[in-house]
Amino acid sequence: MLSLTRLRVLAAVAEYGSVTGAAAALHYAQPSVSHHLARLEAETGAVLVRRVGRGIRLTEAGRLLAARASEILGRVDAAQAELDEHTGLRAGRVRLAAFPSALGTMVPVAAARLRATYPDLALELTEVEPPEALALLRAGEVDAAVVFRYRAGEGPSEGAGTTPADGAEGAASGKAGAEDDLRLDLLDEEALHLVGPTGAEWSGELAQHADADWIAGCERCRNHLIWLCDRAGFTPRIRFTTDDYVAAQALVGAGLGMTVLPDLALRAYRRPGIRTRQLPGTARQVLLARYGRPPDPPGVVALTNALIR
Repeated sequence: MLSLTRLRVLAAVAEYGSVTGAAAALHYAQPSVSHHLARLEAETGAVLVRRVGRGIRLTEAGRLLAARASEILGRVDAAQAELDEHTGLRAGRVRLAAFPSALGTMVPVAAARLRATYPDLALELTEVEPPEALALLRAGEVDAAVVFRYRAGEGPSEGAGTTPADGAEGAASGKAGAEDDLRLDLLDEEALHLVGPTGAEWSGELAQHADADWIAGCERCRNHLIWLCDRAGFTPRIRFTTDDYVAAQALVGAGLGMTVLPDLALRAYRRPGIRTRQLPGTARQVLLARYGRPPDPPGVVALTNALIR
């Protein structure tokens, strides 16, 4: 049977890229890390690392096992947390991943309510975009995730990989597979807003701004903006790329372009010197994702109830 300690060492070497980095992260001596790697190779019968100059590099077998090790360790840690929580929430933790504007609005309210009700339950928060949040969820590194997606039919495709919530779209439409065990609950449906500078009057009609410069998110997140503009009859000229809604509003306020932001982003922060117009007939769904079949651990149930309230 593979040793969890040695799997943890291999995962740390993969994450930090060296024996030295893994040793520092795990608080081990470097010879101890090397010993665990050698023993793991003996146990598996596979060459997991190769020496390159003064360092080491994972082989293909090593990378494969390291990826599995991260999943296994995440599940073991999650199981330990569930056992801690089973004592009636007098101890334990619950881990939540959420995208930035949710962390700036609904999550703190829910976190305060959770602490008031269960003061001994530790809540850990991670800021991450939906695709990464779902990966953490599946690996057992978080217990729940707040993600978003656009409503069905409001995007370039219904398939995963074309919306900000990679995987959430497929799961909700039945495409993730019954074995996926990804469960999604609707928390909110937020409007989308066209954001531009103050000054000359302008409407919420996208077609009016076909000649404007545009501010968009990363390649994954800009797909919906491109789809909206295409529906209005033009291709947006994207000059600036940022996922930071504060920076996006600053660029708009400086007169450098237009953007589209969801309601939560404007509730979390609203910069003076910008004007907004709600885009009719379009919205973004905010979802709570959990992985695995019910019932959920008590801490996850308590967090779910706090978020829904």
